[in-house]
Amino acid sequence: MPRNDTLFHWLMLAPALAILGVMLYWPMLGTVIESFHDSSFIRPQPRFVGFEVYERVFGGRDFPHIVRNSVVWTVAVVLLQNLLGLLAALLLNRGLPGQGMLRAIVLLPWVLPGVVAAIVWRFMYDPQLGLINSLLLRVGVLEQTAAWLADSSTAMAAAIFAAVWKGFPFSALIYLAALQSVEREQIEAATIDGAGPVRRLVDVTLPAIRGVIVVNIVLTTILTFNYFDMIWVLTRGGPQSATHIFPTKIYEVGFGQFRFGEAATYGVVSILVLAVLVAFYLLATRSTAARRRTA
Repeated sequence: MPRNDTLFHWLMLAPALAILGVMLYWPMLGTVIESFHDSSFIRPQPRFVGFEVYERVFGGRDFPHIVRNSVVWTVAVVLLQNLLGLLAALLLNRGLPGQGMLRAIVLLPWVLPGVVAAIVWRFMYDPQLGLINSLLLRVGVLEQTAAWLADSSTAMAAAIFAAVWKGFPFSALIYLAALQSVEREQIEAATIDGAGPVRRLVDVTLPAIRGVIVVNIVLTTILTFNYFDMIWVLTRGGPQSATHIFPTKIYEVGFGQFRFGEAATYGVVSILVLAVLVAFYLLATRSTAARRRTA
């Protein structure tokens, strides 16, 4: 490519790069700088303390719980969301009667704003008036009402269930588009060879959409790790920090307790984790693109 064309392309990209730098990378740099300072509501003026805040955060009793909760939350939501999304896509791809209506119903949870969905589920989990307790009492699963969001042993599971309901249509939409691109000739050839539905799924369909599955898992992992609305509206990280993850802890420490240095430290750790996830995402997309070029 001529040098003038390359310069012209960079000039065209300059405004977008400048906006990206101001809106994204400059605040990230400010967060890193803030993490080396200590402040509080009583002493709002930041004071440089080096790695003292990192030592306090890493040595605190909450940090291991935050890491564990974040891992449990992310892994459970991503796996269940992708599994249900794949099953829903397989059903929607079979040409059932009322296909358009079924797709609209499946997509309904996804189009709801996160805060609205969380409020709906908070009412459903209500110990006295909630639909969940009413149904479980009626079928005999429970003998008395359960405070799902107020019990540290069930709060995380309740939040995960609500998040999976909210997020699985996204995966279903991605997988449905991928399934419709699978060559019918391959499926018909497998059918002629005597392969049943499960065999066709394992040997033909899943290998054909493997790249999409990898990319979708990585992408939903990034989105779930950063998902703030559901847990904050449902439990605010409680009870007893049983559902606190990185985003909710950052919000509580920074905007609830005004300990901005500590909140920035949690933010830096969160950025590092997300950087690793983004690296996996880029590798997955590149390998998928290379596989398509060689196919």
